[in-house]
Amino acid sequence: DAQTIRFDSLGRSDVARVGGKNASIGEMVCRLGARGVEVPPGFATTSDAYWQFVDAGGLREVVAEALEAMHAGQATLAETGSRLREALLKADWPAETAAAIRSEYGALCARIGREDADVAVRSSATAEDLPDASFAGQQETFLNIRGADALLQACRRCYASLFTDRAISYREANGFDHLKVALSVGVQVMVRSDIGGSGVMFSIDTEAGFEDVAVIDAAWGLG
Repeated sequence: DAQTIRFDSLGRSDVARVGGKNASIGEMVCRLGARGVEVPPGFATTSDAYWQFVDAGGLREVVAEALEAMHAGQATLAETGSRLREALLKADWPAETAAAIRSEYGALCARIGREDADVAVRSSATAEDLPDASFAGQQETFLNIRGADALLQACRRCYASLFTDRAISYREANGFDHLKVALSVGVQVMVRSDIGGSGVMFSIDTEAGFEDVAVIDAAWGLG
């Protein structure tokens, strides 16, 4: 199974493999690029890459044991989250997965003609933006990451953020199985913050549900 997929090969049908955020970026690259909308290039790691990382480190058992202890009242939410994040941060990369990420990052640098290009490393949970729930904003993003070693560490930190206290409690409250939500990582070339803004656009009024408007929230510079 593929460990990484370029954004220009992704679309809205790939949510199960790369999460809502990365599938949407792929949709933008594929459908809006020809219309003059510039989307920074990049790639996504897949849910397969996440599960290989989890299984190589024996982390399914760690997650199950930690949650069992929390449910039994033997550990607090904060203690459980800390234990799980630490376990993921200490886990080693499977050789195949690490090699795939290094290779794709090298290819990205070659495409834009920059050695050790600085990238944004963004979390995209594979259960994001379901009709009855949204995991958006619960996991971490890391900016200005340079070099393959730093990239792998940032990807590991994204994986660990799947078990923030907020994310754990949200899944608990909404009945999601912690071992059925995977994390994809989006690796995207950074844009210059001194000549533009950063923000979010929705094709609907998120407060009222009105569909005939585009709502843009933006700030000058890095964000």
